[in-house]
Amino acid sequence: MLRPIRRALLSVSDKTGLVDFARELSAKYGVELIATGGTKTALADAGLPVKDVRELTGFPEILDGRVKTLHPAIYAGLLAKRDKPEHLQTLLEHNLPEIDLVVCNLYPFEQTVAKPGVTEAEAIENIDIGGPCMIRAAAKNFDAVTVATDAVQYPRILKELEAYNGSVSRELRQRFAAAAFARIARYDVAITQYFAGKPDWPLTQHLAFDLSQPLRYGENPHQEAAFYFESGITARDKHPCVATAGQLHGKELSYNNILDLDSALNLAREFSEPAAVVVKHNNPCGAATAPALADAFARAWDGDPQSAFGGIIAFNQTVDDATAAALLSGERFVECVIAPDYAPAALDRLKGWKKNVRLLKTGPLSGPPHGLDYRRVDGGLLVQTRDVGAVDFTKWQTVTKRQPTPAELAALRFAWLVCKHVKSNAIVLAHGTQVVGVGAGQMSRVDSVEIAVKKAGGRVKGSVLASDAFFPFRDNVDRAAAAGVVAIAQPGGSQRDADSVAACDEHGLAMAFTGVRHFRH
Repeated sequence: MLRPIRRALLSVSDKTGLVDFARELSAKYGVELIATGGTKTALADAGLPVKDVRELTGFPEILDGRVKTLHPAIYAGLLAKRDKPEHLQTLLEHNLPEIDLVVCNLYPFEQTVAKPGVTEAEAIENIDIGGPCMIRAAAKNFDAVTVATDAVQYPRILKELEAYNGSVSRELRQRFAAAAFARIARYDVAITQYFAGKPDWPLTQHLAFDLSQPLRYGENPHQEAAFYFESGITARDKHPCVATAGQLHGKELSYNNILDLDSALNLAREFSEPAAVVVKHNNPCGAATAPALADAFARAWDGDPQSAFGGIIAFNQTVDDATAAALLSGERFVECVIAPDYAPAALDRLKGWKKNVRLLKTGPLSGPPHGLDYRRVDGGLLVQTRDVGAVDFTKWQTVTKRQPTPAELAALRFAWLVCKHVKSNAIVLAHGTQVVGVGAGQMSRVDSVEIAVKKAGGRVKGSVLASDAFFPFRDNVDRAAAAGVVAIAQPGGSQRDADSVAACDEHGLAMAFTGVRHFRH
């Protein structure tokens, strides 16, 4: 059923697009505009005919604006059923006008609490009371009332007003009502999370995510899937990540692409030097740093060219023309490339390379991933803080007779950062700042050592080894030493640590205990 819009109540903190929208409502469709505080001032300053909400309520804003719309004159006009004669008669008896459109986008609570150093008083003053009430009332009565909670909805309303001679469809009203309830839910989640705080875990975990895009399918073609981004993420200045990255080229992303892109980017951002990472099936098969990004890419790809075929590439710096040329050299096939940015010439090269390769731009990388880490299990949810900020090389302890050389120590530190992003049981072999072999996801740690050694081939000679967790038996050291490994970094903490240390001393290896484990299940 079509419903005309004759009267609109506007109360917004984000005034993006507001004046143009209101001008069209008023000038083209004769909609009466009623507004609160700053919204009314903005419309009046633009020369639009607008009434102050107090003209409707007969009551001024009080308590520094905390109370302005909480009044029967507002809620009767919103909640009255237009097809119920007794409701309309009540409005008539009390001289209360119908309100057909509510435009409200709430106080910026999420943006406020995201600011460094925000005080509790500032947070509290940005908890909207009247806004959510108006939105809920309008959404509840969507059969008659239209509610807009985001500027992106304005054009759709105007389009319907034009198509339906000043009215909007029930379908639109219902869709916008659903969006309104979702907006209030997200808002309440943000407030709940703020007051729940840390280190205490909230008794109830509320999550809010917005649909980014439906996906063709999930991990496998018979599974349906969609990608959601964290609600309010743009309020944190578009934290650079896969969820906020812009796609510049290529076909749509798949479920597995997104998982691999996230893994690759999170490893690449570990390094301050130019770095390149190659990920395949959610494990890095190549990673390297170098003074030039093109060299870092070449070394990363050469770490395991066989596995790199069809992989995901991540860079921590702008892709320049030389790096793009390196990508295009040889018979390479990659699914996706993600980087902070692309030089114009590099982007042109990559766009002309293959029509399906997906190119993503994150903007400048700024620190590690943020927020909590969630994992769904049947009937429950696991929540933990992210594995960030636990790398302190000054706390490493050499436990063998032989100290690692400066070059070996630098290589161990590099391998350790990579190892943290490999599925357990994780073993990483490195020469300098180049990964030459990875053993991932094995049930036995010595099997991971065997796989890494096999992947490294002849390059295992003189390499260093990083293990994400302690060695339960000395067989890991014996196998590594036999292959030519010269130094090892591992957390320590096993009841058989002494056996591993003794094995290193027998073989002349250096071993450092990191004191930190990096399981990645």
